Amino acid sequence: MTDTLRIATRRSTLAMWQAGFVRNALLSAHPGLRIEISGFTTEGDRNKHSPLRQIGGKGLFVKELEEALLTGKADIAVHSMKDVPGELPAGLIIGAICEREDPRDALISNDGCGLLDLPDRSIIGTSSLRRRFQLAEHLPALDYRDLRGNVDTRLQKLDAGEYDGIILAAAGLRRLGLAQRITELIDVRQCLPAAGQGALGIECRDGDSKTMSLINVLNHSESVQCVNCERAVTVTLEATCNLPIAAFAEINGDQISLQTFVSDNTGNRIIRQSGTGPRKDSMAMARIIAGNLLADGAAEIIKKAGQL
Repeated sequence: MTDTLRIATRRSTLAMWQAGFVRNALLSAHPGLRIEISGFTTEGDRNKHSPLRQIGGKGLFVKELEEALLTGKADIAVHSMKDVPGELPAGLIIGAICEREDPRDALISNDGCGLLDLPDRSIIGTSSLRRRFQLAEHLPALDYRDLRGNVDTRLQKLDAGEYDGIILAAAGLRRLGLAQRITELIDVRQCLPAAGQGALGIECRDGDSKTMSLINVLNHSESVQCVNCERAVTVTLEATCNLPIAAFAEINGDQISLQTFVSDNTGNRIIRQSGTGPRKDSMAMARIIAGNLLADGAAEIIKKAGQL
């Protein structure tokens, strides 16, 4: 690391807010530290029209930032953990995970109706098959359509009447000061979040002890345990991020619970597994649950997806 800590981030409004949040937290913990923020445009930002599952999935939002780390152009990269693939490039690690925001998904509707009150065939915008298929189990009469773009773009399309409602992560809306736009927070029993949703991760070079000592102050132990537990499911499945997969862990005292969801890309085959166990055994539990998913049909789904 140089005398100035360099943060790599996407250029979107939300990503810049997240980088600014990390900068301010680090400055509060380390007065006198010099920090620079550099914005990068990722492939996921450049292609705003194609569904993510068709162009490579969530890794498209981190590749350029990781290249900046590996080439020494940046010291840390700030990510939404739900955008980070289960496997990181050699030489990089997640050095810290900040305290998690609300992990739930949120509905924003034009007329203020909640999901149960929306008329049949109401058009619901979401870029996520995970959200679409879970909600369609409970509300099959709604018309789910793809919606890409940053938060502002999606809200503009809603306000223009292109959709009757849209689904976004509650955390992003809160961070942008848009919590008042939320019509309904969706219960995790209706729609499990993506692994890591609501948590900010700080990626850095493995072995960069100076940088890791600076960012360690932002590590939130419970958030780290929950997010790592969730990500252990996706890693054990060895699944591409193109598949609809959800994993959500919660801590209650010395216990941790984990709920999971896997679907094929049509929504015709859905598999769920869940469990609760001691916090100290969270990773072992996650691997067992992932193994149960594989045995219950996820292995076949993943194999077919790899042949497409």
